[in-house]
Order: sequence, then structure tokens, then C-alpha cells
Amino acid sequence: MGAAQRLAELGLTLPSVAAPVAAYVPAVRTGRHVHTSGQLPFVDGALVATGKVGADVSADEGAALARTAALNALAAVAALVEREGGPAGADALDRIARVVKVVGFVASDPSFTAQPTVINGASLLLHDVLGEAGVHARSAVGVAVLPLDSPVEVEIVVELAD
Repeated sequence: MGAAQRLAELGLTLPSVAAPVAAYVPAVRTGRHVHTSGQLPFVDGALVATGKVGADVSADEGAALARTAALNALAAVAALVEREGGPAGADALDRIARVVKVVGFVASDPSFTAQPTVINGASLLLHDVLGEAGVHARSAVGVAVLPLDSPVEVEIVVELAD
């Protein structure tokens, strides 16, 4: 089953690539690897929540936001593959041989220590969409604040198949 079919089964569609909020591009390829910029949980161009996890946002809400940010990261990868002449839309995700690394940042209340639980939202989405190719190494980091007061930010590195 391809990534497009898995997305459909999950009731998800690949979103449009979120516009950068500063001077960078959403994804860059070097060799067979694609590195995404940090992706925020934008839906239809709007940040869906703000604040600190553990104070303004629950861990479960944070995990859902990390899932959204990971979906935006996949959209950035798919758009790059398409720009390079590969398949379009969700079909471009079938070019991913493996998710190599996920880095998740959680804007945390000082007493909050469940950053890995929050970033599991991103990890589980990647596995659900990509199967075994979505299994990855990961870091989950608590930070004081993120751009636009986002509760989470997710970046991924993927390896593309030849």
C-alpha cells in the first residue's frame, strides 16, 4: 500500500506547503537526503494553537500538534520531489526510502518533562503513513519559546530511493 492510500485510510490529505515565516526554504536536498526546515502546526495557513505545553496546551494536544507539524514536513518533502520531476502530491512520498531523523521541539512550561510523549505524535504519524520506512532516530527537546509562540516544531531528514 502506498503513502497516498495510507493517508486516505487515516482520513488525511497532504496539505499545501506552509509558507516560510523568514528567510529559508521548506526543504533542501543533498544527495539522497532531504532536510526539512522546522515545521509548525499550520492548518490552512494558520497556526492552530499557541502557548506552552504543560500550561496552555495539554500533552495530548501537543501530540496532535506534532502530528500536524510532521504532516507539514511530509508536504515539504513531497513538494521538493515534485519540483525535481518526480511524482506529484502524496504519491511523491513513495520515493522516501527511510525517515532517518526527527527532531521535535516542545515549547514547555518549566515543570513539563514529557517532551517525548508530545513528539510521539510526529513519530506515530510518520510510521502510519510510511510503514517501516517511517521508523527513525529522534530527539525531543524542551525549549522556552518557539516561533509565533507555537507549542511544537518538527523537522525531519529523509533518504530518497534512487
